[in-house]
Amino acid sequence: MSRSLIAAASLIALATPAPALAQEESPSVLETASTTLPEPPVADRRPHSFTMHGITVEDPYHWMKDQGYPEIDDADVLEYLNQENTYFEAVMEPHQALIDTLYTEMRGRIPENDASVPIPDGDYEYWYAYNEGQEYRLWYRRPLAGGGDELLLDENALAEGHEQFSLGTVAVSPDARLLAYSTDTDGSERFVLRFRDLATGEDLPDTIPDVNGGVVWAADSASIVYTPVNENWRTEVAMHHVLGTEASADREIYRETEEGMQLGIDQTQSRRFLTINAGDNVSNEVRLVPLADLTAEPVLVSPRETNRQYSVEEREDTLYILVNDTHVNFRAVTAPVDAPGTWTELIAGSDALYLTGLTTFADFYVLELRERGLDQVEIRGYDDEAIRRVEFPEASYDAGLGPVAEFDVDAIRIDYESMVTPETDYSYDLASGELTALKVQQVPSGYDASQYATERLEIEARDGAMVPVSLVYRRDTEIGPDTPVHLYAYGAYGYAIPPSFSTRQLSLTNRGFIFAIAHIRGGDDLGYQWYLDGKLERRNNTFNDFVDVARGLIARGYTSAGRIAASGGSAGGELMGVVANTDPELWGAVVAEVPFVDVLNTMLDESLPLTPGEWPEWGNPITDPDAFRLIQSYSPYDNVSAQDYPPIMVTAGLNDPRVTYWEPAKWTARLRATRTDDDLTVLRTNMGAGHRGQSGRFQVLREEAQAMAFMLTQLGVEE
Repeated sequence: MSRSLIAAASLIALATPAPALAQEESPSVLETASTTLPEPPVADRRPHSFTMHGITVEDPYHWMKDQGYPEIDDADVLEYLNQENTYFEAVMEPHQALIDTLYTEMRGRIPENDASVPIPDGDYEYWYAYNEGQEYRLWYRRPLAGGGDELLLDENALAEGHEQFSLGTVAVSPDARLLAYSTDTDGSERFVLRFRDLATGEDLPDTIPDVNGGVVWAADSASIVYTPVNENWRTEVAMHHVLGTEASADREIYRETEEGMQLGIDQTQSRRFLTINAGDNVSNEVRLVPLADLTAEPVLVSPRETNRQYSVEEREDTLYILVNDTHVNFRAVTAPVDAPGTWTELIAGSDALYLTGLTTFADFYVLELRERGLDQVEIRGYDDEAIRRVEFPEASYDAGLGPVAEFDVDAIRIDYESMVTPETDYSYDLASGELTALKVQQVPSGYDASQYATERLEIEARDGAMVPVSLVYRRDTEIGPDTPVHLYAYGAYGYAIPPSFSTRQLSLTNRGFIFAIAHIRGGDDLGYQWYLDGKLERRNNTFNDFVDVARGLIARGYTSAGRIAASGGSAGGELMGVVANTDPELWGAVVAEVPFVDVLNTMLDESLPLTPGEWPEWGNPITDPDAFRLIQSYSPYDNVSAQDYPPIMVTAGLNDPRVTYWEPAKWTARLRATRTDDDLTVLRTNMGAGHRGQSGRFQVLREEAQAMAFMLTQLGVEE
């Protein structure tokens, strides 16, 4: 797919007087300047149950889902969330000095004045920059023939007056005269698409609300393709908008009718074709429309098949396709544009090589792959079998093709980093094969890589699978049973967690922590089969891998039970909920950010934004009794039990369309009501944000500082 020039992937007072808590169990009022914590909120248990497949499920906190959703104005719900926030602030207030210190440290590692490496595109080169004290980017360009810098877009001005702000996409028209950009100011990920005349700096009258995903310009720069979201936050149609006309007159290019399949649009690197991808998590199909004639009938490359995925590029009327039809790790095939379903094998599938990306350029193509779980980048010619693999210096790292806007180039960008090496942007010269560093991530407060060590371990899971684990720590750390560990994982949707550089984690490693990433099944770290082995009926492998990695670290003497702070977000938050239920004694603290923990109820509610498209990942408990029983067996909310739990910090976003706010709220309420110890359960709901939390490069650090302070204080490592 095209790596176009600038494609950026963002406290309202809602308290009401109605009570959300049982009157006899209401929390005490906070005393000003008091060091005594209030009693934590204890939410009403309101009878609610349902029976399906002969199984009755009790859900006493069902009321926390506002029945008017996506509007959220239920007085009881809002009062409860605000009381939880009040309690959270009271719990954290004694540690405010530590939070401030952590924030200052993390902010000190971010250059106040910073800029990306310019990307040539046509007659200009484009980049973004940050100025001192500013939260958001400024987007610039300058003529390659010479001339001054031009400010295209100031995110700070667009964010003014909004507590939350996110830029969805920015795309310059082919004639370089217009800019399409989209913004979200409440975290709901319903972006407003606008257009700017770059000669005048003024926005055009055209405004299109409720847009998500990227946009693609027509070749003549007179129109654009976009994907709106419907009332259920699903993208089911690709729309064609002609500038200067009303959005109500926009024309459908393609509409998806199968529930669960959503649309995404892009363009080939050659910029000849619009690609319309209809897919869920495991199956898809692609249609092509020439960008020179968006009125042409979309051409289907190959009809969708269950559990088959493919992607499409183009060069000189030949399609280059990655597909996992004959091998789970994908193969590469070619096809004529005028016969897109006639495939000829270019690269066979391999147990050893997992093909993750193919990008065509005028005189070569770039193949991205993983070998033994490590990223590789290969440059291959069209007319010969010569393969040039870019050599990387470390044993564990994160690398890939960087942003390249144009098709006919003699150099490409390579992005590289490791757990001890800051992110580095390289230029790779095709003629000489030389890598030239264009920019190395700066750490203004100071960073000496020689003071840190990284390791890549393999730890055996209970079924014999060898799970990779990436570690980083200071070389002067005394490793033993008392060593604190921050163990992180995701483990879903085939998303690999790379061993990349994190300036934020330095605040833990500098305090004697080991930071560890568990590359568990459910991600595709070791190939597509690694993903398949952590989903549906094999979902428990994901949870077991995480626990077995923790036990393996203990067995190897890196730490001990109770000295591990576990964290994960979204589907990784589901992981946190499961392992807190199954092996609570291992964790000294658990941080679950926007956690997907009410899995059974969500997968039963097909009106929610993502549910139908999620069934291939988790199973459909509506139609499949076995899927119902399996999901119920691990769903964190449904498996809270009367036992001791570690201290748990939970976060949520009121406007989150991905993991709805009531999932973490219900889980928190049930945990606090059921656990048999006095350790903390706290919930922080961002009342003006969504899935990604606070926006702004500095503002987000405050939430990160709170999570780190929670881990540090619960493990007794405050300094």
